[in-house]
Amino acid sequence: MLFAGPFQLRGTCSYTMRLIEHLPKNGFTVSVNCTDADLIRRQMPGDVRLREYRRLTTPIWGRAVRHMMYKDVESKPPDLLHIQSRQMWQDGRWLARRLQRPYVVTVHDHLYDKETFGVDFKWCRKIIAVSESVKANLLERTSFAENQIAVIHTGVGMPDVSLTRPPLQPGHVPVVGTAGPLEAVKGFPFFLSAAQQVLASGRDVEFLIAGAGPEEANLRRLTRELGITQKVTFVPNFSELNESLSAMDIFCLPSLQQGLGTIMLEPMAMAKPVIATGVGGVYSVVEDGRTGLMVPPSNSQALAEKILDLLNHPDRARAIGEAARARVLAEFSIEKMIDQTAGLYREILDAEKLATPVAVKTTK
Repeated sequence: MLFAGPFQLRGTCSYTMRLIEHLPKNGFTVSVNCTDADLIRRQMPGDVRLREYRRLTTPIWGRAVRHMMYKDVESKPPDLLHIQSRQMWQDGRWLARRLQRPYVVTVHDHLYDKETFGVDFKWCRKIIAVSESVKANLLERTSFAENQIAVIHTGVGMPDVSLTRPPLQPGHVPVVGTAGPLEAVKGFPFFLSAAQQVLASGRDVEFLIAGAGPEEANLRRLTRELGITQKVTFVPNFSELNESLSAMDIFCLPSLQQGLGTIMLEPMAMAKPVIATGVGGVYSVVEDGRTGLMVPPSNSQALAEKILDLLNHPDRARAIGEAARARVLAEFSIEKMIDQTAGLYREILDAEKLATPVAVKTTK
């Protein structure tokens, strides 16, 4: 069972969707418990059992919904629960305890300031960290032992780049974009500020933000205040993410904190050059000057300068994009992620079988 929160335009949800799609091909029967699947319902394979519990995380209804969820699976519990993010670990841990089933939990980001995170290793068999940076953060901030954490990079598909237009082709107005949940930690105001500076240089450029979230109204207001509304397009629909990424010539990741930068892997797989802030697990992906460009966080001027550098040197931009695609193919493919995840599942389930006493019939 994959245990997830609401499906939104973020890397954690793409991660879950890839598990849903590929685990059955590796011999696993998959079911999904989540709090909201509206955005991905039409993408869900027909053979996957989907259950929604919309009020699971609400203070008043949460306890009742937990018990309803337990009753739904009590008669036929899963062999293993995979909690998809630490934001859902408390409810997932509760269900695993009630069902007396082992579980694993994936951690996608660094812990917030003063955040606590602990698991019950009576039933938790492994923590999956999406990068070495996330693992190091967990070891520093928790009492977990190193062997309790497995690093499995998030993987993405490798689209056929022959079907798409190479970035920064002559005669085409370049599109510089970003994507992800519209939250303060993602640093989108610095992207918009950089956009204003690029436009002030006289370059004809379009800017695109793909995503939705609590900061959307503030970002739209900032766009108006900066006087760049006519040059910035917001695309809030999850279903249009691939189209948005395909339209971009340059992808920017302006995050202030990042566990890996999963959303950045998608344009890299399309051979798009990326510019990312040098935070957290981004260093696992981007080698500055070769597979992408690095800028300091919260620095819109540096971001604008790197955007202009790529616009002024399209051949270099395309070379960085090709190197980025090769990097994703080698280290961040879906196949590698699924093989490692499925291997971990089998290791856990085999150990559970060995630990379960076998009843021996006796005759008088």
